[in-house]
Amino acid sequence: MRIIKIINLKSAVAFLCLFVCVGILFMWPQCTVDNNEFSSTWKHSEGAKNLKQFEDISCQINGDYSVKCKKLNGEVYVPFTFLHKYFDISGKLVKTITNEETFEWAHCNARIYYPKSKYNPKGVFAYFENYSVENRDRVKCVSGIEGVPITTQWDPAGYFYPTQIAQYGLAHYSKNRTEPEPRRKVLEDGDGVVGEWSVPKSGGYAGRQYNEQVNSYVFNFHTSESQTVSFAMNSASSDYVLSITLSILSNSSLSIHINNTERGETYRLHYVCSRDLLNTQGNDFYYGIGCSTTWQTLTRDLINDVQKGVYLHVPFHKRSKLKLIKSKLKIISIHLYGSGSIDNLTLSSSDHMAMFYNAAQWLVNHQDNSGGWPNLVTRRITGSGLNDLQPGWYSAMGQGHAISVLSRAYYHSGNPVYLNAALKGLKVFRVPVSKGGVLSKFMDKVPWYEEYPTSPCLSILNGFIYSLIGLYDLLSVSPKAKSKEVTFLYEQGMSSLKRMLSLYDTGSGSFYDLRHVTLGIAPKIARCDYHATHVNQLLLLATIDKDSILASTAERWAGYVQGKRASHN
Repeated sequence: MRIIKIINLKSAVAFLCLFVCVGILFMWPQCTVDNNEFSSTWKHSEGAKNLKQFEDISCQINGDYSVKCKKLNGEVYVPFTFLHKYFDISGKLVKTITNEETFEWAHCNARIYYPKSKYNPKGVFAYFENYSVENRDRVKCVSGIEGVPITTQWDPAGYFYPTQIAQYGLAHYSKNRTEPEPRRKVLEDGDGVVGEWSVPKSGGYAGRQYNEQVNSYVFNFHTSESQTVSFAMNSASSDYVLSITLSILSNSSLSIHINNTERGETYRLHYVCSRDLLNTQGNDFYYGIGCSTTWQTLTRDLINDVQKGVYLHVPFHKRSKLKLIKSKLKIISIHLYGSGSIDNLTLSSSDHMAMFYNAAQWLVNHQDNSGGWPNLVTRRITGSGLNDLQPGWYSAMGQGHAISVLSRAYYHSGNPVYLNAALKGLKVFRVPVSKGGVLSKFMDKVPWYEEYPTSPCLSILNGFIYSLIGLYDLLSVSPKAKSKEVTFLYEQGMSSLKRMLSLYDTGSGSFYDLRHVTLGIAPKIARCDYHATHVNQLLLLATIDKDSILASTAERWAGYVQGKRASHN
């Protein structure tokens, strides 16, 4: 038994638990244990000499139910498992530098990122270099055709979610700015190879020829049924990002065989001439990459592709046991089947900019005539009583994220296509929610850009701030002649944020939205990670806007993460 000490038996348990960290000794994994188990874990304490003096006692929780506790010399010990759930706090046993065991108590495990310099709209986006969007549980896989994530958050079949696609792009752009130059190993470039291809003795062909379409030498191949042209990886590679330019005919494929040395299994990734998203048959995983004789560039994270294949038909709660260890995986061979041509076959440690531009291009290709990126899935706002958002709705957060991606793509490439798409994306910020846009007015007075365009409005804080960051990013790269609209929208939004920010302060955290005001229902308090997001967003904004309300609110809310509370009477 591991326990936590609470002084003053007669005081209410709810009050005592707020100060319980002062008396922490060890976690108590169960509410009911016998004295023998208690004795085995109760160490480094004066109470160890008097174990038999501990008494079982029932702690009555606000008259609703009871928890089994322990009593010694007028003091009560309450199980941490109860406190953890009751107060939404966390704690764990750790070893100190001197190898002493101690207990770490935290009101919130989410990280606060303190900016070291002014936010640069052309550089890292917020703290997204720490994001790995494609590895999230609710990402089904990365599309082989579009090169962007498919989410299952609101539809298990999977769909394109503009907000998540933009986050994918922003994460990879940010990683590119913070990580070392990637390692690259070219396996085939049409001129020469590191190793040799194995060609079937009959019914197969492989050779290098000049291709006028791409103005370079390429590797051509042809195999008969059930045969492949193969490339054996004679030396182990620790790099698992594959890039290849290819043109293949129907019924052709590129396959990568990967051995799991820990489990003694071999996974076979097949990139096939199909429009199917992802299919599996045992350890064979099939990703459709379209079917075209025109040249296309495929960039794949092989580890992620294998992991998503392993997870495809496994419930979330069972996936932890199937998580792959990268160091235990080894690429064995590469196989070409059917007929086609390849060039620039490369393995690298990362290819963040290719993945970033996949996201940017998707946003260009899928922007509608209204300038928006519609969400083609039903969104239910649970616990609100509001009507479902029907497919086709826009999100201010999604618009802002998309604009942040396109602004960086324009800055990095100089291609005006990205700037024009970003500027076009401003249109829906002017359109009221009632007419299909994202603009609402809190209490019919204060303009607000809605993450979820409901009526009445919810006024979600984090989504609104992300939309402002997107507007600021575009403002930084827009030519002066085209900056009038984005300047107005950004300044209008910042004015609204400063006027309404205090409404989100709970005195011990922050509200996720203002439904308790606009709908007259119970409030929705931001959970730990969302509250930390609010703090990080305000810290970022405070580097570009010196209004004291941003910095002071961020500082106060950061204190809440450490368990500080507003004063009371």
